[in-house]
Amino acid sequence: MSAATQTLPLFDERREPALLRSAALAAAVHLLLLTVLFFGVRWQNRPPEAVVVELWSAPPVVEAPEPPKPEPVIVPEPPKPEPVIEKPDIAIKEPPKPKPKPVPVVKPRPEPPKPKPRPVAKPEPPRPALREAEAKKQMQEVLAREQAALALDRERRQIRDQLARESNAARDRAIAGWVDKVRAKIRGNIVMPPDMKGNPEAIFDVVQLPSGDVLSATLRKSSGHGAYDRAVENAIRKSSPLPRPDRAELFVRNLELRFRPQD
Repeated sequence: MSAATQTLPLFDERREPALLRSAALAAAVHLLLLTVLFFGVRWQNRPPEAVVVELWSAPPVVEAPEPPKPEPVIVPEPPKPEPVIEKPDIAIKEPPKPKPKPVPVVKPRPEPPKPKPRPVAKPEPPRPALREAEAKKQMQEVLAREQAALALDRERRQIRDQLARESNAARDRAIAGWVDKVRAKIRGNIVMPPDMKGNPEAIFDVVQLPSGDVLSATLRKSSGHGAYDRAVENAIRKSSPLPRPDRAELFVRNLELRFRPQD
């Protein structure tokens, strides 16, 4: 018994019937994977093929315009005839109408004539306050315009007067400067008498031409010294032609000239 137990294995050996098929399947799968890898790598290593493309554009095709489609003609449907209802041939007798009773005629009494209404004078409609306010506003506007026009006219008149005064003052200054030149020329030709004393004044009215030629020299006021008066008159005639003004409009025909010995 013991010897038998020592020779027997611990477990019974079992055959695996699917081992061969599993190995064949694994080998087929590996072979298929190697084939796919080989052809895949070879396909990727091929050089790219050149593609030749010819670019050209076809001429535009002009399509002939389609002829306009004729509009559909709508034909109105003929009206349907109304159904005729035939009346029955039955005669219906109407009841006899009652005779109207005679109505008594009442004559109207004549009305007395009405007195004519007396004409009443229509009172004047009261003026609304709005119209009075508008009239007052218009009056104020008219007065304001008149006052503005008066103020403007007054201002213009003042400006004209101021300009006239300034023009006259400028003209007077220009004439005074011209007269001073005339007096200075005449004074240079006066020969003083030896017995002249004091500083008396002699006034002469001088009439001249636009050219400065002296027409006359008249003594208006004597200095009280005859020799001095004659010396001044001789100097006036000797100074002809007198100096002319700078502007022709400043010329004065009659001049009043005053002379003093000590001027």
